Amino acid sequence: MRTIPVIIISSIIAASVQGQTGGFSTYQFLNLPYSSRVAAFGGKMAASDMADISLTNQNPALLDSSLHNAVNLFYTSYYASINFASVSYAQRLSSRGTIGLSVFGINYGRFDHADETGTILGTFGGSDFSLAVTYSYRIDSSFTVGVSFKSIYSYLERYYSLGFASDLGVHYQSVNKLFAAGIALRNVGLMVKPYTANTYENLPFEAIVGISKKLAHAPFRFIVTMQHLERYDLYYTSPVNSIDILGEDDKPLANRVERVGRELISHLIAGVEFVPVKGFALRLGYNYHRRNELKVQERVSTVGFSWGVSLKIRKFDVGYSRATYHLTGSTNHFSITTNLQNWL
Repeated sequence: MRTIPVIIISSIIAASVQGQTGGFSTYQFLNLPYSSRVAAFGGKMAASDMADISLTNQNPALLDSSLHNAVNLFYTSYYASINFASVSYAQRLSSRGTIGLSVFGINYGRFDHADETGTILGTFGGSDFSLAVTYSYRIDSSFTVGVSFKSIYSYLERYYSLGFASDLGVHYQSVNKLFAAGIALRNVGLMVKPYTANTYENLPFEAIVGISKKLAHAPFRFIVTMQHLERYDLYYTSPVNSIDILGEDDKPLANRVERVGRELISHLIAGVEFVPVKGFALRLGYNYHRRNELKVQERVSTVGFSWGVSLKIRKFDVGYSRATYHLTGSTNHFSITTNLQNWL
């Protein structure tokens, strides 16, 4: 039996945290990075100048016809015995159309079931998962559009919920394959069966945009993603250490330039990839928004930073990444990709 603090599961599902993004909607598992590449680059991506089936959960327009018969397996060991994973597959339908199928979700482990006196009555579990069907259409040699339809199932103890969501995306790639740009509207949908009667909650809608640039004569790739474009006020001001011993605000109000700068960097996620040889890559990412929301004032450490490595071994592309969400520890992300055509 594994005991998981109720506060952890509550914050993931539907808790309200004033000033932070986690409490505005339910089904937060939809925004987890189901890709070691995405996890290494800060948690979100909207564009890529190279094909990767694991990126279709970020932007459906990233489903490329070159991914025909590609299969990706992904697993993450999260906090407090929580785990999430995904399986993805792609099939080319025509010279322009490609379809993909993915199953992904999160398992929250086991909880102690206790009454109001603290007497343990047993255990219960909880999990969320989704089945997604993605279709992309290549308009020309540079532009691709895509859409994903997702069915959602969630349960915790005796409560369960059903929902439907859709992702819409557009992707551009230059003729020389060195530059890419994309935009995606994620988790557009609704809850059709609430956890409790007549308590309908919003889905975690998000608009992201990003670019990817590979240098022509140097082994570097740069990735920039702007998250939560549907919101301006993303910067979180922590109440800790913001007042003095008399209860008065001991920090001067930020001027307009400083406020705009805070919001800009809160939306920004940056990553860099070093590719010294074909089939091997080192990755580094930085997410200031994550760092600002989850840091501990007394010891910030590497919260918000992430890194990863990718290695091609025979017919497999193996990826590993590690992301620091909080001072208590980091998460480990594993993925393996292969193409079934290589086995025929």
